[in-house]
Amino acid sequence: MQEQFSEHINSHFSFLKDKKLLIAVSGGVDSVVITQLLHQLNFTISAAHCNFRLRGVRSDEDENFVKKLAKQLRIPVFTKSFETGKIAQQEKLSIQLAARKLRYDWFHELLAKNELDYIITAHHADDNLETFLINTVRGTGLDGLTGIPTKNGNIIRPLLPFTKEQIENYAKDNAIDWREDSSNAEINYLRNKIRHKIIPVLKELNPGLLTSFGQTIENLKGSRQIIDDRIQDIQKTLVIPAEAGIHKINIEHLKNLNNPKAYLYELLKQYGFTEWNDVTNLVEAQSGKQVVSKTHRLLKDREFLLLTGLAAVNTTEKEYNITDKEEYLTIDNFEIRLTKQKTYNPQLSIANLIYLDLDKLKFPLVVRKWKNGDYFYPLGMQGKKKVSKFFKDEKMSIVQKENSWLLCSNNEIVWVIGKRLDDRYKVVDGTTNILKIEIIK
Repeated sequence: MQEQFSEHINSHFSFLKDKKLLIAVSGGVDSVVITQLLHQLNFTISAAHCNFRLRGVRSDEDENFVKKLAKQLRIPVFTKSFETGKIAQQEKLSIQLAARKLRYDWFHELLAKNELDYIITAHHADDNLETFLINTVRGTGLDGLTGIPTKNGNIIRPLLPFTKEQIENYAKDNAIDWREDSSNAEINYLRNKIRHKIIPVLKELNPGLLTSFGQTIENLKGSRQIIDDRIQDIQKTLVIPAEAGIHKINIEHLKNLNNPKAYLYELLKQYGFTEWNDVTNLVEAQSGKQVVSKTHRLLKDREFLLLTGLAAVNTTEKEYNITDKEEYLTIDNFEIRLTKQKTYNPQLSIANLIYLDLDKLKFPLVVRKWKNGDYFYPLGMQGKKKVSKFFKDEKMSIVQKENSWLLCSNNEIVWVIGKRLDDRYKVVDGTTNILKIEIIK
């Protein structure tokens, strides 16, 4: 196995040479063997061990075993204890999910603090099969059937082509000690039930199960690549590139595709949506309907689905006051500059630059979001107009409306910022004091 492992590293992970590697070492046979193999290949390695405090004194014995191993190999070792049960309860997570989050969060902290390059884990072919079956049982898309990735960001899994049997045989042949986790024999967890109840039956039916499964994974990865290429092509006509953080999906083009639901899933799966029936129902929903994930919002707006990050959805009721001494004001993601002057060039009046009759203004001025019922007297038009009607005539999207701001004086709208000045506050022939307001960022 040592020779096979070396060839595998040279063929697929040559970029690890001269890198600093952090190995996740539980003390089990898999992590101990990969530590030994990488040490023999003269990689620069450190060990990291998590004590989850779930098995009493045995958890502490595992930690001591890893420390002893690191001392024998003369490599740095990092250990950390977690109150996993308490944290799982607080975060409303299963023990397994809580442990996984704690583990990887800490590993990434170690990388940053110690200037290390990659995290190495000891996942192997049997783990890959178990994960495939778990995802199948729970229900999954194609991504859940393509196995554990060999590289996921800075997490590397070099043992994936090797079976548990190969790893254990290597350890026995080379008199390598390891720790047995007694919880692996329990069948309380889904993974263990699959490991001890399902996979042995499958191996009876097909003794070469892991080999044929490996080929299946490769076939599925090939199919995944074809789909990714197709999605990349279809995005060019289906999705209008982001403007101000908004992606626009053309509903009519989407509906003309075979199986729009599948295309919508592939386009949006990375954004954390889980209620996929609600997502697909947006296609036929009324404007204004929306679905929200932890990070994004999908909104129906006439002929488009608008995708925005939640950070870009401005739902706060902030107000900003501007005194007559103010020169700059930062409003969310833009800044305005105020300048008092006596003259101006009317030819320079544009959407992002206005001139006001200073003597007509009552300070403090207020910058706020628009509300239903707001109206103003648009420059160049006769009479007043509701702001909502103005937005409609400007063909503004719902998201653009949400992120629109008004400059007000004494409860009257002076400026729909970046859009239109109110006629009542324009500079006229008799104006002697002028306030220039400019959006500068």
